[in-house]
Amino acid sequence: MKTYSARASEIEKKWIVIDAQGLVVGRLASIIAMRLRGKHKPTYTPHLDCGDNVIVINAAKVVLTGQKLKKKIYYHHTGYIGGIKERTAGAIMAGKFPERILEKAVERMVPRGPLGRRQMSNLRVYAGASHPHEAQQAEVLDVGAMNPKNTQYKIQPKKTAA
Repeated sequence: MKTYSARASEIEKKWIVIDAQGLVVGRLASIIAMRLRGKHKPTYTPHLDCGDNVIVINAAKVVLTGQKLKKKIYYHHTGYIGGIKERTAGAIMAGKFPERILEKAVERMVPRGPLGRRQMSNLRVYAGASHPHEAQQAEVLDVGAMNPKNTQYKIQPKKTAA
């Protein structure tokens, strides 16, 4: 039995919309990265871009569990000597581009290199509920229904009988 290897002409890309409201960032990012790479398909070929196009809406309403809003730090360098800068996840979420939290999480789950950059170009993340890709007739993927741990609910305090 021979191992199947897809050709570039055989690849069929679909469009998927994911509503990120109330979803946990890491769990959502791993599902998005899997869809971008095409690992959910039986025709997955590691050296080809066989993944789907993914549109994420409501990215500003994702949830970070635990104390990550205060304690998770993102670093970047300005290019100058001693120019390392840091921002907390909470500062980024409250800033102008809150969707960058999800983009960075997915980017770090996709392989580095030319193929990973091409796969990341198939990801579109929007902070609000609208997107300009209506013409693609994307399928809706309900990530919250896949696993109850994908959504973060506020825990209600138990009422005690007095």
